[in-house]
Amino acid sequence: QVQFVESGGGLVQPGGSLRLSCVASGSIFSIVTMGWYRQAPGKQRELVARITSSSGSTNYADSVKGRFTISRDNAKNTVYLQMNSLKPDDTAVYYCNTLPLNPRWGQGTQVTVSS
Repeated sequence: QVQFVESGGGLVQPGGSLRLSCVASGSIFSIVTMGWYRQAPGKQRELVARITSSSGSTNYADSVKGRFTISRDNAKNTVYLQMNSLKPDDTAVYYCNTLPLNPRWGQGTQVTVSS
């Protein structure tokens, strides 16, 4: 069963940067599309970025396009999210998961953007 361990979150000022990491267990990592999701207080969880397994093709939510970059290292079973020009609206718990979704989520990593 796949498990996810996210890390790299923290408190950052507006305009700052963070790099999130997610290590996924299981042998299927290299053949699945991976995504980063986030959930802000009082809001539904949303997909912010995804990356395919083969070509590494990426897609982003409009709200993060041009500021966030998703990447992956299949040899390390790890997916990354580089977040630049952070805004207070980016404050949320960030999770990784597969597409389609695996029913088991990790603990997530908290990102707080505040001055």
